[in-house]
Amino acid sequence: MAGYGSAAAARVHREEGVTETLKKGTRVTGADRTKLASELQKRYSAGESIRALASSTGRSYGFIHRILAESGVTLRSRGGATRGRAKAKS
Repeated sequence: MAGYGSAAAARVHREEGVTETLKKGTRVTGADRTKLASELQKRYSAGESIRALASSTGRSYGFIHRILAESGVTLRSRGGATRGRAKAKS
């Protein structure tokens, strides 16, 4: 893949492979679901967000969340600002 470093090329290839197997609206069952769950689990554990996974696969946030939860992944807490008063620093 011209213009890509080896890591970026591998990521683009991997994302294309997942997207090809996940035609939007089709059911993912059996071995395909297990393979997808394994790949998503690896990518999530490497730091990708659920939203990023959803975007790259063409599936919804809820679908990705459900696949990760079914596969036993410990989901990270939400990031960003929290509500309430800031704690005083010592």
